[in-house]
Amino acid sequence: MKIVWQLFITFFNIGAFTLGGGYAMLEMVERAVVTKRQWIAKDEFWDMITIVQMLPGVFAVNTALYTGYKIKGLRGAVAACLGAIIPSIVIILLIAVFFLDYKENPVIERIFRGIRPCVVALILSPSIKMFINAKVNWKTAIFPIATIVLIYFFKVSPVYIILATIIGSVSFAFYSQNRLNKSKS
Repeated sequence: MKIVWQLFITFFNIGAFTLGGGYAMLEMVERAVVTKRQWIAKDEFWDMITIVQMLPGVFAVNTALYTGYKIKGLRGAVAACLGAIIPSIVIILLIAVFFLDYKENPVIERIFRGIRPCVVALILSPSIKMFINAKVNWKTAIFPIATIVLIYFFKVSPVYIILATIIGSVSFAFYSQNRLNKSKS
């Protein structure tokens, strides 16, 4: 039961003190589950991030569910998930109750303007780590660069890029397997 409580508290703290969504929380999750608690190895952590990015749903919740389930099964998944979402629910309720009265307040507006650059940094930092851990090299760098260009400059939907990537990857896998089988013959 102790580990279930630790999962809840760990993800509650992450959920309570993360601004900017799932990617902004990556640093805190890695520090908590890889470095501090050593529940998951670093390589496995980045594999987990790759998996939870592909799943439908909220990134932070998927990360909590995966980690909790890995550590303590269904009870761990529920504890980590509740820990991750309860702070957001409380914060959203507080904003709904109090923020509407103060949203036009110049001090509140300045506070949010000041928070925005921090949120960008919180998202950028794990993005750079993900880029490094993806082992992108000069041969494969064309893929993230092309993706950025297609989405940002040509306004191509990410759905089409994902579908093209799946088709290209499957085609390449079949082509490679075919070549391997022919070379063995």
